[in-house]
Amino acid sequence: MMKPSEPFLTPYLTGPDKNLTTDEVTNQILPVWTYSYLALLFPVFLLTDYVRYKPVLLLQGISLIVTWLLLLFAHGVVAMQLVEFFYGMVTATEVAYYAYIYSVVSTQHYQRVTSYCRSVTLAAATVAAVLGQLLVSLAHVSYFSLNAITLASVSLAFLCAFFLPMPQRSMFFHRRDGPEPVPGPDKGLAEGSAHRPWSCQEETNPDAAPGAPSPQPPAGSARPHRHMLRVLLQLGRDLRDCYGSPKLLCWSLWWALATAGFNQVVNYVQVLWDLRAPSHSSAVYNGAVEAIATFLGSATSMAVGYVKVNWDLSGELALAIFSALDAGCLLLMHFTDNIWACYAGYLAFKGCYMLLITIAT
Repeated sequence: MMKPSEPFLTPYLTGPDKNLTTDEVTNQILPVWTYSYLALLFPVFLLTDYVRYKPVLLLQGISLIVTWLLLLFAHGVVAMQLVEFFYGMVTATEVAYYAYIYSVVSTQHYQRVTSYCRSVTLAAATVAAVLGQLLVSLAHVSYFSLNAITLASVSLAFLCAFFLPMPQRSMFFHRRDGPEPVPGPDKGLAEGSAHRPWSCQEETNPDAAPGAPSPQPPAGSARPHRHMLRVLLQLGRDLRDCYGSPKLLCWSLWWALATAGFNQVVNYVQVLWDLRAPSHSSAVYNGAVEAIATFLGSATSMAVGYVKVNWDLSGELALAIFSALDAGCLLLMHFTDNIWACYAGYLAFKGCYMLLITIAT
């Protein structure tokens, strides 16, 4: 998340480095990310569980490196569309981040670790945005150099991912299926991963005992296919049980719609800012705005981990109030011609969304 160049993507693409038009960026390049993300989500979801999370985190790191290598050294609309495809891979593989955390801690720690994980990513984005704005405004560093710094940052993150311990279990393909491993150097991981990740069936299906073994097929030509079919049936049963709960269905629908809207706003907001205050003739404060927005999001996400609220009673009310505020912010951003009002609307929009998405998680 330490990407100081990200708030300045549109000025970079439409500036002398890439020399693309705003129309090309808006209509030919940015939409590729949306559709790539959509196409990759489901296969990545199954792959993430099958390979037990860590390899997908490494894939995300590789995709980040390729994204910024192309941003630095490739030119033309097709090359930038390729950038958006690899960034779609980055965002699609993000599911592995939280799935990994939930696979190595017990359920009683979910609220706290969710708060920590979302806060630390937002804090990193805040530092990156502040750094980017200071370098652009005070040191007059070029956007190309900012992207080079980002490449170094994501490369370091990729290397760090190699040192993460490998989970032994996952939700569908690698359930608890035998005696606990003998304690050794990885004792902490073994103890943590003994708790299966959250699954609806655990609470709704009385036949699914939390520690019940799931028989693994011996090596053979036909057995893996049967195992895959069993996993897909298990996935189908869990989906049925999950979405048989009106409360969970409500939160899931909100998650899907709100995340779709948030992604579109984040994807195109720089184009809107460039329309209100063109970057070639105005001072650009994108980094400062992103820094404030992510700091607010980080603070609210951290607070959620400590606030004692019964979300069963207050959750839907919070959804309604803050979603209405988000809608008002979007209307303000659309109808105002003032760049500062546009910035303010974005700050409130992102702060409310980050609060709600942490509660939903």
